Amino acid sequence: MAFSDVELIARLIQCEAGGEGDDGMRGVASVIMNRVNITYGEYGRLNGSIRAVVFQPRQFECVSERPGNLQNIYNMQPEQIHYDIAEWAIAGNRLTNLGFALWFYNPFSSSCRQNFPSNVGEFIIRIGNHCFYNPTEAYANT
Repeated sequence: MAFSDVELIARLIQCEAGGEGDDGMRGVASVIMNRVNITYGEYGRLNGSIRAVVFQPRQFECVSERPGNLQNIYNMQPEQIHYDIAEWAIAGNRLTNLGFALWFYNPFSSSCRQNFPSNVGEFIIRIGNHCFYNPTEAYANT
């Protein structure tokens, strides 16, 4: 499907964090745009492309196409709030307490791992059900 960048981010926000409130959705949008804007490491090689970040294999659960996964960006019907947050993030806005987070995940528990995914990310903050992680020096070698 030929979604615009705003549409892609709005769909991903709704799918990944639709039930996490405004800050949870802004956190996900911030991670997407942090990956777009970073100039080094794995995401730096994506050349600042929103589409490349969203569709990078094995990065976002909501982009995976597997049998029975109806919770994906193709089945989302974003509302105005999702578009507003996508545009907010594309315009350069970020949650200030999020740092330069490149990863988030839902641990399905009350605690967040100190490092994720391995030693390239370090826990920075929990927003709703998601734990967010800033890159460590080891990320530069990815």
